[in-house]
Amino acid sequence: MIELVVALAIVAILAAYAVPSYRSHVARGHRIDAAAAVYRAAQFVEASAFAGGEAALPAGLDQAPPYGTAIYRLRVLPGNDSNGGYTIEARPLPTGPMGDDACGAYTLDASGARSNRSAAYDGTRLASDCWYTR
Repeated sequence: MIELVVALAIVAILAAYAVPSYRSHVARGHRIDAAAAVYRAAQFVEASAFAGGEAALPAGLDQAPPYGTAIYRLRVLPGNDSNGGYTIEARPLPTGPMGDDACGAYTLDASGARSNRSAAYDGTRLASDCWYTR
């Protein structure tokens, strides 16, 4: 009986460390998917004729990840003088696993400026924390 209790205690301690680490790893993967999707959509907008206006992205470019269940929805926002002609936004679905993520929505404009917009984003995270450029 003592061996069973010791084994359960060891499993509980391992689970206490493994579950948060796993969740953070999954969240990092979702953030990488969002950043990659924004760059893919920007390449499409640059190559297409509607770079100056608001238009819908084709299937596969309108969500992240491109296949399967969407976690982020992408859209092209209209251009103005400050963003160089367009802005791509990847907004997490509110009911999805990243709905309450501190990084929030990913934006990339035609000038190459990238940022995050969220009510929970307090500016303390570095851009590399959200965009994972390393």
